[in-house]
Amino acid sequence: MDKLKTLDWSLLQAFTAVAEAGSLSAAARALGQSQPTLGRQVRAAEAALGSSLFTRQPRGLVLNEAGLALYPAALEMQDAARRLALAAAGQSQSLKGTVRITASKVFSHYSLPPILTGIRRAEPEIQLELAPNDSTENLLFREADIAIRMYRPTQEDVIARKLGEIKTGLFAHKDYLKTRGTPKGFEDMAGHDFVGFDQNPLIIDSMQRLGITRVREDFALRCDDQATYWELVKAGGGIGATQLRLGQATPGMVQVLPGLPMATLPVWLVAAKALRQTPRIRRVYDLLAKMVIPLCDA
Repeated sequence: MDKLKTLDWSLLQAFTAVAEAGSLSAAARALGQSQPTLGRQVRAAEAALGSSLFTRQPRGLVLNEAGLALYPAALEMQDAARRLALAAAGQSQSLKGTVRITASKVFSHYSLPPILTGIRRAEPEIQLELAPNDSTENLLFREADIAIRMYRPTQEDVIARKLGEIKTGLFAHKDYLKTRGTPKGFEDMAGHDFVGFDQNPLIIDSMQRLGITRVREDFALRCDDQATYWELVKAGGGIGATQLRLGQATPGMVQVLPGLPMATLPVWLVAAKALRQTPRIRRVYDLLAKMVIPLCDA
């Protein structure tokens, strides 16, 4: 127990980060720290616990027997600390402060800049952080305060509001179509190039529902970063899908088969319940809803 009294609970973050990342360098990047600092924190955690926690291997660090035994408890303690911080943040009544927002890279790049600029003008005391990310940020762990999702959230203890649906369409640059011809129907699609995702199966699955069978290798250009994906389509790399309004507003882009029944993207605004009652987060949440709804098609 005396050793536990000397344990700085912040060292648990270093321990769990290295355990998850498998190396000091990867964990340091994830935490935004230097590798020497993280190494000192791990050694301090080992000294406080009275045991080494990792075995060094050629490709990094792996938990040893003692580390494996302590890891589940360390995760529980880290989660409890995060929940405590979340609850404390929810008690703040000040409008002044920072609100962190996460959204997909495409929505962050092409739709949110004028919206966030408008929020800043309306509430100059509130600072905004935008975290473009196509993965799921955990609102309960304060990785973000508010999220704009293109799918129905499944996380518990969050407030979610559906703002509407965004239509999608197929587009290609006019120079590509000038060279390759404009498809008039399904029968013309086989001879065209498509820009696809790399590991993400979304496009292949969507095309399958439309009766178009494709495999990953059918896409000569592939990228999972959806903002870069759209730039490849804009550059004339082939036919690609994007949000309908974005495609229609982009100079040089032509909608392909506009009558094709395309999927719509649901738009959900999400915040942790504990933070929804924080004035600045509630204010940004309400302003986002007001400004994003006009971008939805239904």
